[in-house]
Amino acid sequence: MSAQYYFDHAASAPRRDEVAQAMARWQHGVVGNPSGSHRASREARRAVEEARDEIAQFVGAKPGGVVFTAGGTESCHLAVTGVANHHRRHHETTSIVLSRVEHTAVIDAVELLVRDHPSVSARYVEVDSDGVLDLDSLKLALSPDTAVVSVMTANNETGVVQPLDSVHAAVVESRFEGVVTHTDAVAAAPWLDLALVTAPIDMISICAHKIGGPVSAGALVVRGDISFDAVVPGGGQERGRRGGTVDVAAAVGLAMAVRLTTAERDDVNKHVSEYQQQLVAAFRQLPGCSITAPGANRLPGTVHVTFDGLASDELLFLLDQAGVCAAAASSCSSGAAVASHVLAAMDMAPERARGSLRFSMGGETTDEDVEALITILTSVVDRLHAES
Repeated sequence: MSAQYYFDHAASAPRRDEVAQAMARWQHGVVGNPSGSHRASREARRAVEEARDEIAQFVGAKPGGVVFTAGGTESCHLAVTGVANHHRRHHETTSIVLSRVEHTAVIDAVELLVRDHPSVSARYVEVDSDGVLDLDSLKLALSPDTAVVSVMTANNETGVVQPLDSVHAAVVESRFEGVVTHTDAVAAAPWLDLALVTAPIDMISICAHKIGGPVSAGALVVRGDISFDAVVPGGGQERGRRGGTVDVAAAVGLAMAVRLTTAERDDVNKHVSEYQQQLVAAFRQLPGCSITAPGANRLPGTVHVTFDGLASDELLFLLDQAGVCAAAASSCSSGAAVASHVLAAMDMAPERARGSLRFSMGGETTDEDVEALITILTSVVDRLHAES
């Protein structure tokens, strides 16, 4: 079998052995329901509450603000939909403010609310050519009926970090009462100190599998006294904010992933930042290659590029054949490539956007991986230009 070079950490990071070991105790035999009162339930509840403490510390919030979910998508959906539904039951109209580069977990939740409720409207905030939020556009989007403002901490495609302090300041300066702020911190969690970066934000969404934890494990962390409706009611779990029995193994796995991420973040950032610089320098030498958002603050683990005259699918096919796992900044629906809404929001020309690639790294990335990627991508690009 040929070597595999994994450059798709932003889609899902490799599972950590420590995470699997921590979860093992809760994946077979008797696992008590944390809501029960007997010994097995008390043990399960203790594990869940210890996990809650760990996650709260990771984000810089109180344990009571941690709501366990089935992942980042549900966490984002619960924040946006929960706040909007609570708001619209007490107001004639409700507006939701979000950037044009949000993950579809947020965009789709908002569009569903707009479709189903005539009193709800969406107000999109523009970004500049690097994908950074336009603060003037944000200020214009705010209004007395704004329920929630959702701006991601860092973009999952480009790695561009957003100015959350300025988002908070704009909301405060608007003097509109009751506006809740939310950030999708899923992409940022492996790299940034969320307790610091998201400090002014009311609601933070994270998930486990982007930091070496299990799939279908996440949390919505709430700061302060924020009112929102449960999307899944019933049972009274999670203080009535999310019905259903908490998955003990998933909670424990997320907590272990958080603990490891915190302990290793500085060292990982240092060596991966060096890899990022090495890749950027090498990619700039490739014909028709442009580095995306060169003027923006970007996560160290992401290098996003575009190629003139080449298509993502043909690049990815040849990279995969050579053992490189990477991604395009587009999705696939029924076999048809769909242009990235993020790149479109950045006003990138469609012919350039169609040749986009995202390479994302993690603590497991090695010198050998980076050197192999440079060699393989150079060969692939040369081959495709020769064939064309």
